[in-house]
Amino acid sequence: MLRADQSATLTLRADQPGAVISREIYGHFAEHLGHCIYEGLWVGPDSSIPNTRGIRNDVVAALKNLQIPVLRWPGGCFADEYHWKDGIGPREKRPAIYNSHWGGVVENNHFGTHEFLDLVEMLGCEAFVSVNVGSGTVQETQQWVEYMTSDAKSPMADLRRANGRDKPWRVKYIGVGNETWGCGGNMRPEYYADVYKHFNTFIKNYDREYRIQRIACGPNGDNYAWTEELMASAARHMNGLSLHHYTLPSGSWSGPKGAAYGFPETQWFTTMRNTLIMETLVTKHSAIMDKYDPQKKVGLVVDEWGTWYDVEPGTNPGFLRQQNTIRDAVVAGLNLHIFQKHADRVTMANIAQMINVLQAVILTDKEKMILTPTYHVFEMFKVHQGATSLKLDLKTPDYVFGAEKLPVVSASASRNAAGKIHLSLVNLHPSDAVTVSTTLEGVKPGAVSGRILTADAMDARNTFEAPETVKPVAFTGAKLAGGQLTVTLPAKSVVVLEL
Repeated sequence: MLRADQSATLTLRADQPGAVISREIYGHFAEHLGHCIYEGLWVGPDSSIPNTRGIRNDVVAALKNLQIPVLRWPGGCFADEYHWKDGIGPREKRPAIYNSHWGGVVENNHFGTHEFLDLVEMLGCEAFVSVNVGSGTVQETQQWVEYMTSDAKSPMADLRRANGRDKPWRVKYIGVGNETWGCGGNMRPEYYADVYKHFNTFIKNYDREYRIQRIACGPNGDNYAWTEELMASAARHMNGLSLHHYTLPSGSWSGPKGAAYGFPETQWFTTMRNTLIMETLVTKHSAIMDKYDPQKKVGLVVDEWGTWYDVEPGTNPGFLRQQNTIRDAVVAGLNLHIFQKHADRVTMANIAQMINVLQAVILTDKEKMILTPTYHVFEMFKVHQGATSLKLDLKTPDYVFGAEKLPVVSASASRNAAGKIHLSLVNLHPSDAVTVSTTLEGVKPGAVSGRILTADAMDARNTFEAPETVKPVAFTGAKLAGGQLTVTLPAKSVVVLEL
């Protein structure tokens, strides 16, 4: 029901362009965790599931539709126990490894460097490889970069050729360690700053025309002291500094985190509240980075973000499999809007994770595959990739719950290379619609069209039995009249309009 006080005003200033929205903000993350790699991406060339060189055809087609710009691999915590030479050469000769972080399972190493970079080429995206700093060596990292990117007559390049790949790959991003403040080594920032510079020295640019972008391990959430130290000590040696922030309904890593579905409105509200913490984190970390890098040469890379709930009942607790609902779609829209708002500093983000783990865009079950509500947000928002952000002035009502309140409406706008303007809107209220009265400055559109993603229930989701319960449909709630755009947003909805 639309209440009289649920109205917002928005001014879209098309004549005030901002920063270009990096395509990499729409990046993804695939870790050797649960069924993300094995059964999600990789089924092997002998599988009855249609595949190309062992990689699932249906999954690749769905991911290509998102125009995925970059994929991070192999972890995560797994990266700091991964030794890349175990994952090359004839698959039947590769040693099996024990995954101590995620589920205590043994995996056969059939998905390694060649398979990952084959996938990257299939998707037409950039590679983001996290090297092993926690349990690895500088020499191991140096040799891996040489193996992947050198065209010289050298031991590692010749080893790559012996394993069937003549030409080197282009690896755009190298992540120097992962969560070195925790599972990647429990380091102090002062110590890691030196470790980073040590490893970075031996990450060579073998292609003189193509420089690898180096991503340093940044803070966990609100650890601003970490950012201060890394920027003071190592900013001139890096291209990016990472940030991790997950949305837990409980807000606490101890005890239950909250259910993925069947949850009360209390958990809807706390999920939204804890998601919006991302705005504070990005703002404050960016301010510290500005002190040491006023020219914004170092990007803020949010390479792990998303919802984290209690695992799906009956599954391995170390596999982090969870369902995905309209709540997750709203969370995705809110986060992407935050990244776009800070497009002058945020150069990449990677949702965790791509398939079957945490806030996945795809779920698989043997030969079956479904697209989640989060997938549909990424598909709707791909119009923002590489476009120029436009200034917005928004006044929104509040979603009041108990003694707390949150802004109901979130918005972002951009103009693409063809001159088309796209306006995306999110209504995070679970039960109330809102009318957004929009003044358009610097543009006189002749028409407006769009799509909407919404649902009746707070936990509406797609299942293998009902895979299209939540999907985008044409939106008819936008009206143009005399330079004014009026949009009626249903509860818990994500809308993308084209002017």
